[in-house]
Amino acid sequence: MRDWRSFFVLAKLTGAAAGFAMVLLGTSMCATQPQSAISSSDPRLQKAYRFQQGGWTYVHLEGSPSDIGFQHGYLLADEIKDAFEAIKLFDTRQTQRNWEFFRKTAREMLWPHIDAEYQQELRGIADGVKAHGVDLDVYDIVALNAFEEVPDYYVPWLNKLNKRTANRQGKSENAPKLAAPGNCSAFIATGSYTKDHQIVIAHNNWTSYLAGERWVMIFDIVPQNGQRILMDGFPGVITSDDDFGVNSAGIMITETTITQFEGWDPKGKPEFMRSRKALQYAQSIDDYVRIVKDGNNGGYANDWLIGDRKTGEIAYLELGLKNTPLWRTTDGYFVSSNFPRDPKVIREEASGFDPNNASSSMNARHARADELMKQAKGTIDVEIAERFLGDHFDSFEKKEQPNERSLCGHVDASSRGVKEWEWDTYNPGGAVQGKATDRKLAANMSFVARAGHPCGADFLAADFLERHPEYSWQKPLLRDMKAGPWTKFQAGQKSTQ
Repeated sequence: MRDWRSFFVLAKLTGAAAGFAMVLLGTSMCATQPQSAISSSDPRLQKAYRFQQGGWTYVHLEGSPSDIGFQHGYLLADEIKDAFEAIKLFDTRQTQRNWEFFRKTAREMLWPHIDAEYQQELRGIADGVKAHGVDLDVYDIVALNAFEEVPDYYVPWLNKLNKRTANRQGKSENAPKLAAPGNCSAFIATGSYTKDHQIVIAHNNWTSYLAGERWVMIFDIVPQNGQRILMDGFPGVITSDDDFGVNSAGIMITETTITQFEGWDPKGKPEFMRSRKALQYAQSIDDYVRIVKDGNNGGYANDWLIGDRKTGEIAYLELGLKNTPLWRTTDGYFVSSNFPRDPKVIREEASGFDPNNASSSMNARHARADELMKQAKGTIDVEIAERFLGDHFDSFEKKEQPNERSLCGHVDASSRGVKEWEWDTYNPGGAVQGKATDRKLAANMSFVARAGHPCGADFLAADFLERHPEYSWQKPLLRDMKAGPWTKFQAGQKSTQ
């Protein structure tokens, strides 16, 4: 067993050392750019603004649902167009279905189950991008919002349905094998585990670099109804989607995906809407659980880590479709790295997951996360959270090496790939950014975030593609993902230049 002191020493032997130095520098070295001038006189835009800081794009949105949507679409039109092309390329190749399939799914499967408030916001985004010369309509925007749940949950369910129908008719149904991925590493701790006996929460987003290098939005949203929100996010999407955020009622949330999950309810509400609604309207853990479960469609099934800074209580919601167990405590921690923990969930909804395979990404990260929480008991704070998110220790092979088993994932550095969720060998993906906050920061609607690998290493697209030409299909849109500094963001802030 290794203690935190030896972890810090070993970190210096990896690419994480530069990242840890940046922690000490905080935001003082973070270059910013001027607040973007709004070129339109449209009154819907008067309360909105954006600026760049630390590799992130900060966007302030305020007003009615349609106004918030229009501001989002107009201010981020270029980023939405770029993100749309990346998601379209990835999803159509992965599922072997054209974009019209995704538009039809958005129109017929998702749109009828979206609350009117969020229909207005989605229409507003489409209106905003059009006003800025980007030719996307509302169903393109809805499909973009569902880029996690449609290809990885609805399509596998549909493929199985079609296969059963084909078998009954004596036909063959050829479809790619798809499995729900296992994205992200996270923890939440409170009570005797943390330095001030209050909540600390942290998360790094694992995904393809194609998507992840674009997952660098900070949204400060002041809605007409509900709570103010500060969250990270993806251009054109109304929820965080890797799900890290705080609201003005003191709710702090994140999640990691339940790998190998299977299940879909065609009558349910989209997950991207339920997660946004929960963060916007929850004033307690019970509120959050109730809202995110309401109309559950099984899409983007996650283990949710939820905290209430007012009470110091934390919770762990395993949100399956059939099973939704909940754990809570005021003195302890929960870690999450894509492993289902409830035996019933594993047996009935994630049977492809093997809890006894210590070499798997999910179980190796689980073991490492537990080890670090226990070693750091009584000292956990935001600085330790940043180091947790950049950790490179492989708990299966017992050595420092960035790969698919390290909390800061570098699947492209592993010759094994991540077969648990159908990622091929050397797949360009892993941890693409990190965030952390505690009770004091959350009380001021604030958190720290780092764009790029939380360890501080850079991904260079040209170098990677030269070594792995099998991924040349990504060349038109794959670009460098350089790590920025750990940077503090707060609701209502303006550019500091």
